Amino acid sequence: MAEALGKRSYNPSLNPKITAAHDSLQENPEDGWNKCWEKGMTPWDLGRPLPIILHLLETGTLPKGRALIPGCGSGYDVAAIAAPDRFVVGLDISEHAVKRAKGLSSWLPNSNCFTFEKADFFTWTPTEQFDLIFDYTFFAAIDPSLRPAWGNKVRELLKPDGELITLISPISDHVGGPPYAVSVAIYEEVLFPLGFEAVSIEDNEYAVETRKGMEKLGRWKRIAKP
Repeated sequence: MAEALGKRSYNPSLNPKITAAHDSLQENPEDGWNKCWEKGMTPWDLGRPLPIILHLLETGTLPKGRALIPGCGSGYDVAAIAAPDRFVVGLDISEHAVKRAKGLSSWLPNSNCFTFEKADFFTWTPTEQFDLIFDYTFFAAIDPSLRPAWGNKVRELLKPDGELITLISPISDHVGGPPYAVSVAIYEEVLFPLGFEAVSIEDNEYAVETRKGMEKLGRWKRIAKP
């Protein structure tokens, strides 16, 4: 797909850290993510907030209220969008990731505007729904068989008038994962039957250099009950 569109192809097997992460997940799927964070096998970690997140903040186009970032990792995006009018929950299944996120951000002046929780997204039951869910690496990291469950959980956690923002990546035709290849059509197959519509789908002009041409920003709202 990427080649047909004249965009950059993607081969995760060329990255030794991704290969090491694959091996860890295959050896012990339940604790694989924790081991990745413990051993520093996290090539997806930019070490800073996503440029597109900073752009959305600057343009004032992020919903206020309660926000959720599943698979938050080091938590840079969580801390970046947290504000007195936007409380953010960063969720990750890895104890080491959550520990790292807390260590990196506990000193920040807006630390009372966000929190981190270690939990399985699919079984997690918070007491309140969210006005915003932001998903970047999480959808591409889960096994494709879990995508319908992801959609149902998003619908459960999101307020009826809430917004789902997805950074659709990597748009590619590579085999295997994580990260698994995704496309706009894959998200539509999951979300349309649940009553979501795409408010906008745009190329991510703020993608980091190694990911340019492989990302789109999708914004979704629920319009009807399925």
